[in-house]
Amino acid sequence: AGAGDCTGYVVGVRPLNQYNHANGNGFLAVRTGPGTGYAQVGEVYAGDMLSVYDRRGNWYAVTCMQGVCANPLWGPAYPSGWVYRKYVSANGVCP
Repeated sequence: AGAGDCTGYVVGVRPLNQYNHANGNGFLAVRTGPGTGYAQVGEVYAGDMLSVYDRRGNWYAVTCMQGVCANPLWGPAYPSGWVYRKYVSANGVCP
């Protein structure tokens, strides 16, 4: 096993029935870099499966593999970028 063998699931975000893009409810922001100062480029949602391929501090670099992210409420399908690690339950060989 090596890099690329880490799978994560989005946890701890509000369910889709509480979705509100404007106030940040119901999704985990995918950003261009590891911090809130970076632009949001997509969204992932509770239960979505992520491939985790890098880590910087409290941030994971991910690509969404399956889940609501296949047909997101905002942004591109299957987004790639950085998400806050607190909201990812990861297992496997992780960075």
